[in-house]
Amino acid sequence: MSHSTSTAILGIDLGTTNSEVAILHNGRIEVVEVSPGERRLPSCVGLADDGSTLIGNSARNQLALHPERTIHSVKRHMGKEVDLTLGDQHYSPQEISAMILRRLKEIAEQQSGERYQRAVITVPAFFSDAQRQATREAGEIAGLSVERIINEPTAAAVAYEGEHSEPLTILVYDLGGGTFDVSVVRIEQQGVEVLASHGNNQLGGDDFDQLIAEMLIDHLQQEHEVDITESLQAMARIRDAAERTKLALSDSPYYTVEEENLIQHKGRSIHLSLELSRDDYEQAISSLINETMQAIHTALDGANLSVAELDRVLLVGGSTRTPLIQQRIKKELGIDPRFDIDPDLCVAQGAATQGALINGDEVGTVLVDITPYTFGTSVIGFHNGRDYPHCFSPIIPKNSPIPVTRSEAYYTSYDGQDAVNVTVYQGEDPDALNNTEIGRYLVEELQDRPSGSAIIITFALDINGILHVTTLEKETGREEELVIDNAIGRLDEDKMVEARARIEQLFSDDEESQLEDESAADGIDSQIKEAQQQIKLARERMGALNETDQEDLIEIIEAIQDGIDQAEEKAIHSAVEELQEFFHYIE
Repeated sequence: MSHSTSTAILGIDLGTTNSEVAILHNGRIEVVEVSPGERRLPSCVGLADDGSTLIGNSARNQLALHPERTIHSVKRHMGKEVDLTLGDQHYSPQEISAMILRRLKEIAEQQSGERYQRAVITVPAFFSDAQRQATREAGEIAGLSVERIINEPTAAAVAYEGEHSEPLTILVYDLGGGTFDVSVVRIEQQGVEVLASHGNNQLGGDDFDQLIAEMLIDHLQQEHEVDITESLQAMARIRDAAERTKLALSDSPYYTVEEENLIQHKGRSIHLSLELSRDDYEQAISSLINETMQAIHTALDGANLSVAELDRVLLVGGSTRTPLIQQRIKKELGIDPRFDIDPDLCVAQGAATQGALINGDEVGTVLVDITPYTFGTSVIGFHNGRDYPHCFSPIIPKNSPIPVTRSEAYYTSYDGQDAVNVTVYQGEDPDALNNTEIGRYLVEELQDRPSGSAIIITFALDINGILHVTTLEKETGREEELVIDNAIGRLDEDKMVEARARIEQLFSDDEESQLEDESAADGIDSQIKEAQQQIKLARERMGALNETDQEDLIEIIEAIQDGIDQAEEKAIHSAVEELQEFFHYIE
């Protein structure tokens, strides 16, 4: 298919568990199908048996079988100097994220027949400068010009605004796979304005899964005296089972976790069979939910609003389907939370809406975003009853609308001072050392002036949440500038070029095989469901068989499960046929 280059801007929700891409099509914002009937692409990257790269469903399908060559939840590593291994190759978090972004770009192009070069990408409201910059780098490595980085709750509010014309004050409760934030947003005819945000970048549905996994691990330890954590493959199956349990208990009060032949221990196969109740699950996660309730009130305080002034509570993120969350919000705020827009898709919709606005298309909203942190520097001052050299001096307060530029005057501390060390922090603690240092630089060769000479420090936070710092020696007009885009995870230009080349080569080599892999993954969905049903029926009939037949049947079931885990159509077909022949023989 020949693609014409589009001026349109993709809207991308780069999620911890799943990612989505939305486009403007025929005047409407649409989330693109990544496979028939499915708009969510698993945020997984893997290495196949033949060395090709798997992205999305195919990578997710092999996670339990080959965790050592599958990467998931990469979003939690963004902004960190982490080495991620895929086979014998080593990647930065930006490169792995770039693979996901590149795949989303290709899917959008396949569906629309257009070629896209620009994107708006969303991040959690509480993402740091380093995490935002790493996300921008991932987009650039994927071959996209990143027009804007916007906060996920803001994007959700933009999507919500498109369906409502009346002025509203809403609270956006956003709980995804790996991150959580809550924002207070005002929607008016003039646009969408974020009044305050609060959250936690290390709290999400993945943590719910982990708590369930710990219950399963403890059960196996007590029941079988086996430490399942010693096996990578067994732990991958446990985590997969934990996620299934979480989803099931959102709809049912009980769920039985069944995992056959989980691990070999002292010459015998260990099987997991444990019924968990919704009460068990909710008790396990209650402390995490408590933390999110506290964040709600912190955000309301930041917006100088009471609960009574809220019109709506909007739920965003798949983890908000947990009934306890909805119950606690209703109890805490006296408001029934709403799913007016799909909690899994609304962020991508909002990102695409913002992209359309940037492009000059009429979609009827204006975005006003905020900074979720206070930015400042350290000074000599008075703290805890004594002189202290690391007092935190705020320059841009938390919840300031962006873009924003603020300046403060500081003064030399002694005669003839010829240098000033400027350290930049984000945080709220009066002790600067308890906040996060995101950059520093030394201003040297100051003029020989008496103490008290003014130094003007200006912080400029741009629309993408990237901080620019300027130091001005007032009497001479001499300036020094620092761009805080290298706090932790910034790649230098040579590495960026190298990363872009690697991803381009990878996709060039794997393009055809990747499309085949994804198509195969989509095409065998029904076959996998049928095979799972066959396994269920086989297990039900096992009790009526003699010991020898039971052993033969277990081997066949394992073969079917291996085919499912690897998403191998031929292997599944062959194993199911063997199962049918087995029952034909014994009958």
